Amino acid sequence: MAKALVLGGTTGLVGQALARTLAAGGWETLTFSRTEGNLLDLDFLRGLLEKSGADVVFNALGWTRVDAAEEHPEEALLANRTLPDALARTLAAMGHGHLVHFSTDFVFSGPHDGLWRETDRPAPLSVYGRTKLAGEEAVLHALPDRSCIVRTAWLFGPGRSNFVDVILDACRRRDVVRVVHDQVGSPTYTLDLAQWCEKLARARATGIWHAVNSGVASWCELASEAIALTSGPCRVEPIPAADWPQAAQRPANSALDNGRLAEFLGEKPRPWPRALREYLFGACLQGAGGKEH
Repeated sequence: MAKALVLGGTTGLVGQALARTLAAGGWETLTFSRTEGNLLDLDFLRGLLEKSGADVVFNALGWTRVDAAEEHPEEALLANRTLPDALARTLAAMGHGHLVHFSTDFVFSGPHDGLWRETDRPAPLSVYGRTKLAGEEAVLHALPDRSCIVRTAWLFGPGRSNFVDVILDACRRRDVVRVVHDQVGSPTYTLDLAQWCEKLARARATGIWHAVNSGVASWCELASEAIALTSGPCRVEPIPAADWPQAAQRPANSALDNGRLAEFLGEKPRPWPRALREYLFGACLQGAGGKEH
């Protein structure tokens, strides 16, 4: 039985989905929460990795508060670059263990025709994006033959509040919700993401992978679809990003190309609206596996 260690597997949006999927797939799965110890203490980190005996370590920890990173760049760098670098270097020194590290669409700048591919040059606009890119580079430098960078985006799924939940809650309390229409990306269901990552881990895949559901949406389109599916009582008002000022600059287009993943899986990941319906109404409506039916 393969062993997996999921960092962030107790409370994280991605980590919980991973822990659930890996256990269902027959992995001996251990989870770790940041409250259980300081992973930047290299002795503690090595002890944890050795004790776990993990064949694959999934790093689903990181600083994800995009706007707060602008005010706390050092803390964001510790979580998004220093920690994955320490993980990769420790695993390299141990001579055992594959690392699956999660990154983001925000490593890209925005102006782009079509979808961003793994081979496109990153140019992040925010502290968050720059620290995540630095983490990617550190991992690939320290552990090139035993690491996999998974870039994903616009996550929704069970276990923790996310954009879809926030919008539906707002819709129950307001007559109108105002949502940005001029930023587009790749909405992604965490349970689909976890299944793809389990397959990548089994294959000991290396390099950079874009793992997102198929299709592109604006924040407004994602919100409108969720509200329409649930027959929400409110109206969606599209607004430009300029009318919703935020500390961190977001890319106007961060939609990711999942063609490499589709080739690996032997099938195209299902469109995000189908995955959204499963999230809202249950797996009985969609079937299993994150496939396009």
